[in-house]
Amino acid sequence: MNPTQPPVPVDVVGLSGPAEWWQVLGALGPLAILLSGLVAALISYLVLRQRTNADALELIQKTRADSRAEWWRRTQWALDRALEQDEDIKALGLGALAVLAQSELASAEELELLDIAWKAVNGEGPDGAVARERRDAAAPRRTMSPPSAASEHRVQVAAAKLRVVLDERLGRPTPTKTKALSRAEF
Repeated sequence: MNPTQPPVPVDVVGLSGPAEWWQVLGALGPLAILLSGLVAALISYLVLRQRTNADALELIQKTRADSRAEWWRRTQWALDRALEQDEDIKALGLGALAVLAQSELASAEELELLDIAWKAVNGEGPDGAVARERRDAAAPRRTMSPPSAASEHRVQVAAAKLRVVLDERLGRPTPTKTKALSRAEF
């Protein structure tokens, strides 16, 4: 074999100009993907937070509506008892109305309704005096025996307590006599 000389290294010089636009765009591709992922994550977070807040507000609203509905159901029960002819049951109804009137669930309109009911049950005249004789004459009793003085006193005390609560909640002055009666024991 003939001896050959090893090849001589060749120097290659590459002349390059500015990068082409597609080369720049290709180099920025991973950065654009990362940026779009961050934007998508931010939008997802904001939507999730909005839905969570909306769900929480809806739950609060539903709970309040349910509580008000239950308050009104109890108020109807108490009104029915307050309109009974039996003095002991009437005292129970008025006492329950006094408790219900203290609730923050009672709106001003509902308190006005309770005030009207209190006046109808108590037989209050325009001068604030109780006209028990008119009421007793107009409504026949279901019971055969007349109410005891203790039963009538319980009704008067319960009515006074209801009036004090209603006057306080509605921002009206309460007569001193009514306040004193409301502090009495059943």
